[in-house]
Formats: sequence, structure tokens, C-alpha cells
Amino acid sequence: MLGALGAVVGLIAVTAVVWLPRIVYPPLTSRELSHTASQDKSIELQQAQSQVQRDFRSQLLQAMGALVVIAGAAAGWQQLRVAREGQITERFTRAIDHLGSGTLDVRIGGIYALERVAKNSPDDRPTVSDILCAFVREHARWPVGAPDGPEHPTRTVEGHMPWLTTRAPDVQTALYVLGRRPGHPQEHTLYLSRADLRRAQLSKAQLNGTNLRHSNLSRAYMPDSSLENGQLANVDLRHANLRGARLSRADLRGAHLQHADLRQATLRGADLRGANLSDASLDGADLTDVRTDDTTAWPDTPPRT
Repeated sequence: MLGALGAVVGLIAVTAVVWLPRIVYPPLTSRELSHTASQDKSIELQQAQSQVQRDFRSQLLQAMGALVVIAGAAAGWQQLRVAREGQITERFTRAIDHLGSGTLDVRIGGIYALERVAKNSPDDRPTVSDILCAFVREHARWPVGAPDGPEHPTRTVEGHMPWLTTRAPDVQTALYVLGRRPGHPQEHTLYLSRADLRRAQLSKAQLNGTNLRHSNLSRAYMPDSSLENGQLANVDLRHANLRGARLSRADLRGAHLQHADLRQATLRGADLRGANLSDASLDGADLTDVRTDDTTAWPDTPPRT
């Protein structure tokens, strides 16, 4: 099919080169030549007309050559793009397979492979984020409200619980990647609700708008993290390090923030109705326009602003 099409295009091109100059610059007629002063002048005019046709034919050939080069470059670019998309698809599929491995190192490798896919293919970034969120929820379940679910909040906060990097390094790796992911205008809300993220390390993580409702982040290390507009209702952040964190307009209704370090944190416009901030450190925190009610529990010592 492509061969036949090429033959037709070639025939049209040859026809155009042969006949188009004669159509655009037709030969002088005998009647037109009869008005010349001499035979030599007629020959000179005919030669000039032939030269004009040759020049036009040369220009046609140059234009066709340029078109061939452009068409070849376009075809090469298309092939390159298709090949690149095929490679990304192959890498994406392999990374997903690695996430389901029973070997920890393979799962971590799959997470980093997905991060590379997201960097190289902006269109795949929302999908990669969704997959990593699902991985965290599956491998760090905290099924609050289920018949056999955990007590939330727990009666005490374990002081000797290992860091998440030791307890579940693949989950921590997924959180690292989510916290530094490149942005995308069509990204969905990160859904990390009902996840066991105790003693997670999320320093300077970019998690604006993330849904962390009913999750357990007690003793998490989150200084300078960004959770603006976050959905944090009933989240357990007891003893968490949130120093300098940005929590503007976050939904913290019913959040458990006892003993949390919120020094220099920004809580401007946050919803703290029903939140428990007893024994929390609020020195230098921005509490402008926070929403509270009679059930909001504040530290006994007023914060220094």
C-alpha cells in the first residue's frame, strides 16, 4: 500500500517538474515571434524563455527536495516518539510488576522506577501518584472503623516504635517519592486515608491537599512540610514534629495533636473544631483566622507569637 502510494506521488512529482514550467512559462508562439526585429532576436527570446523554464524547474526540484527532507524528519520524529512511548510503557509495566513482588528490594526498585517514569512522562504523573498512594494504603493499613480495626487514637503513643524506614522501608520510599513528586495540573488528590504512618519521615514533603483522614502519624517527623488545604480530620499527630509546617486552611477537625511540635507552623484559616492541642508547642505559630469551638482543647500555656 505504501509502495503504491509512493509510486503515485513520484509520478505526480515527475509530471509537475516536466510540465509545470511549460504551463507557467509557455513557449513563445510564432505570432509573438513575428513581431521581433530579426531572426537573431527571435532565437535570443526563445533561449531566454527556455532559461526561465529551466530556472523554474530547478526551483521546483529544490522545493521538492526540501519537502522530502522535512517529510523524512517528520517520519523519523514520529518513529522516535512511538519508540519512546513504547519504552515508557514497557518500563511502567515492569515497575508495576515489581511493586507486587514478595521481595522488599524489588518493590523499592519498582517505586523508584515509577518515579523515573513520572519524571520522563508528564502525562503519566497523576497515574503514578495514584498507584503509589494505593501501595501505601495496601502495605500500611490502619482500618479505623472496621469491626476488627485498631483503636484510634491508641491509648498511648509508643515511645520505642522503630522509624518507618526500618519498619516498612518500601512504604517510606513511596512517601519520599510522593513528597517530592513533580506537579501536574490534572493530578488527583493524594489519598492516604487510614494509613499506619507512625514515625514516618516527611521532612519538607509537598503534600498540599492530601487526604490523611483517620491516619496514624504519631511521632512522625514532618518539619517544614506543606499540608495546605489538607484533609486531616481525626488524624493522629500526637508527638509529631510539625515545626515550621504549612497547614493553612487544613481541615483538622477532631485531630489529635497532643504534644505535637507546632512551633513556627502556619495554621492560618485552619479548621480546629474538636481538635486536641493539649501540651502542644505553639510558640511562633500563625493562628490567624483559625476556626475553633467549645470542644477545641488548647495547651495550658498560651503560645508566644
